[in-house]
Amino acid sequence: MTGFVEAARHAFGTDLRSVVLYGSAAEGRLRTTSDVNTLLVLSAFDRGKADQLREPLRLAYAAIRLTAMFLLESEIGPASEAFAVKFADIVRRHRVLYGADPFAGITISRKAEIIRLKQALLNLTLRLRETYVSRSLREEQLVVVLAEAAGPLRSCAASLLELEGTPANSPKEALERAAASLPVEADWAGVLSRVSEARQEGKLPPGVAGPALFRLIELAQSLQTRANVLA
Repeated sequence: MTGFVEAARHAFGTDLRSVVLYGSAAEGRLRTTSDVNTLLVLSAFDRGKADQLREPLRLAYAAIRLTAMFLLESEIGPASEAFAVKFADIVRRHRVLYGADPFAGITISRKAEIIRLKQALLNLTLRLRETYVSRSLREEQLVVVLAEAAGPLRSCAASLLELEGTPANSPKEALERAAASLPVEADWAGVLSRVSEARQEGKLPPGVAGPALFRLIELAQSLQTRANVLA
């Protein structure tokens, strides 16, 4: 991680304003399937300077699955509104590795977060339905889908509870609380434990991934129903 930050400083020079670590890595909760998410805030995106970071980023991804978002200073406000759920999660869970905190004083409007939350949940539901039908005959593929769906669902649940006035201590807790409000006969705690297992181990016992994914679709629909009454 330190090597990548130094490479970014060398590549972009004074154009680099901040390097921010966000998501599970910022919380120290990386799992086997987790990406190391970084955000680089720049005053300008110069091609020659960006070219210098191509190889360091490739090596960092190969080593620790590091990904990088490149954001201009002038884009912080618009991006926070346009992608309100994602940036609300970044605001909640980030650590500055270099420079000033670009999110100090940033407030995401309630209206924007509600609109984006509804969009994100609907999009996630549609994608999970398509994935279930097209890939559920290959359980090893569904394990990856389960692991990758956990992050967006948790972020949406965290935004939902925050907008409802009952914020959770973490996105994981938010999703657990949202699931706990559903009928207990579906064993939501068991479903979420399987999702955590997929994230941590990268595998599940035979016959488990398909039913777990179907339950996640139901959970996403439930979150949508709650989001639709927000104002």
